[in-house]
Amino acid sequence: MFKKFRNAALLTAALATGSLALASPASAAGPVASYNNACGSGYGVVNYANVGSKGTVFLTYNNSTGYNCAVTVRANPGAAVEMVVSLKRTSDPASEARVDSGYYTTYAGPVYRSAAGSCVDWYGYIDGANEHRNETNCG
Repeated sequence: MFKKFRNAALLTAALATGSLALASPASAAGPVASYNNACGSGYGVVNYANVGSKGTVFLTYNNSTGYNCAVTVRANPGAAVEMVVSLKRTSDPASEARVDSGYYTTYAGPVYRSAAGSCVDWYGYIDGANEHRNETNCG
């Protein structure tokens, strides 16, 4: 329980101060994990960020609903490790981020956010490694 609150506090601080990496294009090398369709029907990958070599956080979008979805996927599933995925509209305070955190064997999430016409901030964490993007996929 403490770790869940610690992760939320760290994420909130990082989002509020902008201390994590700013938006940058996805790696030319491609994702280290494969998208698992966890967001469901109608969602297509629009961006991703590798979480070191441990996995990938995927940002997806559903054109018919205007919702984004994020999921953090491990490259090598196995014993449960601490994982987090977070998604929010850039214009929203950090406290309104949709977050899923816990000890998972394969993936964290999905988390959903209505974001048509907005930029989004998204974050993935896997067992000590994290990756974050701010103000991406605007529109």
